[in-house]
Amino acid sequence: MKKYIIDEINVSKRLDVFLSEVDKLKTRSYIKKLIVDGKILVNDKKVKSGYSLKLNDIVSIEDIDEVTSDIIAQDIKLDILYEDDDIIIVNKPKGMVVHPANGNYTGTMVNALMYSHKGKLSSINGVIRPGIVHRIDKDTSGILVVAKNDKAHKNLSKDFKVHNLKREYIALAKGILKEDDLDINLPIGRNTKDRKKMAVTNKNSKQAITHIKVLKRYYNSNLTLIKATLETGRTHQIRVHLSYIGHPLLGDEKYSKKDNKFKVNGQMLHAMTLGIYHPTSKEYLEFKADLPEEFKDLLNILDKKENL
Repeated sequence: MKKYIIDEINVSKRLDVFLSEVDKLKTRSYIKKLIVDGKILVNDKKVKSGYSLKLNDIVSIEDIDEVTSDIIAQDIKLDILYEDDDIIIVNKPKGMVVHPANGNYTGTMVNALMYSHKGKLSSINGVIRPGIVHRIDKDTSGILVVAKNDKAHKNLSKDFKVHNLKREYIALAKGILKEDDLDINLPIGRNTKDRKKMAVTNKNSKQAITHIKVLKRYYNSNLTLIKATLETGRTHQIRVHLSYIGHPLLGDEKYSKKDNKFKVNGQMLHAMTLGIYHPTSKEYLEFKADLPEEFKDLLNILDKKENL
């Protein structure tokens, strides 16, 4: 039996399309037969193959061959900040993909976890994403929580669903933000012109709230260092919100024009703080990950320019 919890990226996808993507099954007709035969359930109920997936739906699959051969265990050192019988707190480096997907089947955090924790991860989300409760983008560095068993995974997923946690990011935004504190409450949905991008839109969107606090303004470099606190957790939320108000993140070529002035690769965005309630003890735990060296080095350069 395999189980998948539907995240925001897969919301509104047809069930058969989702399964053909994550499990690489042979044909859509084969998937349809499994659904009709009751081998694939959503929230423990039979649905049609065209069922539109909803956030946190649980898709259960039985009698389908596992694809463990597709996931290569790799001896990649991970920066583990904390670990117990239920969770692992990982400080993901910039440039690492969280789990295998099209174009990235090796070198991911899951490849590393399969080497160091094989057989010790939640089975929810199957062999492609074992233990993965949430994600951050490839070029975003910082903290992630990984579940080591199904009970922990389900409890953490519930907290993420109701936003019963703390998520703080540090970022460098282009331009000088005028306000010291800013609350952005703008709905986010799939970009209708580019399905790989998200956008501020009222069409097929969800409420998205980001709280911004200015930490430092770099007038000589036309950049602002900010802390962004997520009240909701939409895909690319900080990147989309900052771009929409005219202050895209430095290095974010998806939501901004290419700018090599500071020679950074990928958005300058770091998931610094994660506060969660432990899935078993219910104790509040808060973890922090220091800024990566690239980020620190750039801030030193910006500080020197300000003092000229």
